[in-house]
Amino acid sequence: MISVIPLVSGVLRLVEVADGPQLMPVNPRIAADPAPVMVHIVAATVYAILGAFQFPARLRRRHRTWHRTSGRVLVAAGLLVAVSGLWMTVFYRNAPGGVLLWTVRLTVGSAMATALVLGFTAIRRRDIAAHRAWMIRAYALGLGAGTQTVTQGVGEAAFGTGDLSTALSMSVAWLINAAVAEWVIARGKGPERTAVPR
Repeated sequence: MISVIPLVSGVLRLVEVADGPQLMPVNPRIAADPAPVMVHIVAATVYAILGAFQFPARLRRRHRTWHRTSGRVLVAAGLLVAVSGLWMTVFYRNAPGGVLLWTVRLTVGSAMATALVLGFTAIRRRDIAAHRAWMIRAYALGLGAGTQTVTQGVGEAAFGTGDLSTALSMSVAWLINAAVAEWVIARGKGPERTAVPR
């Protein structure tokens, strides 16, 4: 649910990139090179929506084949989200947030990609506990934009729209998501997380 606002914003941005009407604030970086943004938005939409159906235990148990197949799509979409985010961080110049946010984005994008790879390799080893933990971490980082709609609103209201305020409010969102992920992982440890039969 928290991803609704960024997903709607992403769809509006895609409409603009496809020569539609101007619906969002002008972003010269996107106008100059829209391809990575398009990849990021489409992949993030798939990742956010499909990911929401990966975690309920009842759904996994009843539809194991669907879980496996959609999980592969989810990993691919998540890697596209992470890599396109890293690409934009490195190559889009003069982004708000300064060096601090640039560094945080590199860290989060790399952490998300790493978590996805570790989650995939864990399930190949039939290690459900590790698979579950790494996929929860990756999903939490991928949903950072949803939490940022809240933290940025609070940050801008309290501290204005400078680089430091932007960097801190966006970073806090990822920290919140990471903390919630670790809480969910710790809370959900149990017999289901041991190993899956071949």
